[in-house]
Amino acid sequence: MFKFVLPALMVFATCPAFAADAVTEAMQKAYAPYRVALFRTNMNAQAESQQALTQAQQAWGQVAARFGAKPPAPYDRDPAFANSLAEVDKAYAQAAQEIAKNQLSSAHETLERVRDILSALRQRNQVIVYSDHMNAYHSEMEHVLTHGPKLLAEPNGLLQLSLQVGVLEYLARRLRTAAPAEYANNPEFSGLVQAVEGSVAALKSAVLAQNPSAVKAALGKIKPTYSKLFLKFG
Repeated sequence: MFKFVLPALMVFATCPAFAADAVTEAMQKAYAPYRVALFRTNMNAQAESQQALTQAQQAWGQVAARFGAKPPAPYDRDPAFANSLAEVDKAYAQAAQEIAKNQLSSAHETLERVRDILSALRQRNQVIVYSDHMNAYHSEMEHVLTHGPKLLAEPNGLLQLSLQVGVLEYLARRLRTAAPAEYANNPEFSGLVQAVEGSVAALKSAVLAQNPSAVKAALGKIKPTYSKLFLKFG
């Protein structure tokens, strides 16, 4: 879940994609307006959510129309390719209904499925994009944010949390080292990645100092830094 607002949000839909084949490139371009829809549904803004979702649906419709019937390599041997495209379309349709009822929290959770569907689709076809590294960090981040506060109340909880933070630290480094050249040379990207790395470093320092109050404060700064990076470059 994400709770911040950035100006000129919709311009992020023009963020470049990086892929070695036409299908993945098209899906990554359609993924940009999807990210905007994902965030809008978490801002308690019904009209903006509907607008963002409409753009995401339109972008995805172009992908399905172009490649749904006969995708080129490497997806041409995937018997579940068309089904995955249809599952994304179903998720969008369900989210649209939920937004119309002003059930934005439910719509946000529905849209989360799109990320999982596309990730599984790429994995089946041995395709890796930068979004996969973002997703790996996100998964571990959610684990840390969910279980971290609980561990503080347990014996040896800080020790257990330090192990999780070590994984998060590694994945944060991957966000920089696995970045495409166009991202790596972008000052804005560098600043956002540095902020993510800094938030993890602060959490690590608090854990090593065995300071529960500092740990709680550091945990609260983990997601906002990731959210800004994901929205623009994820």
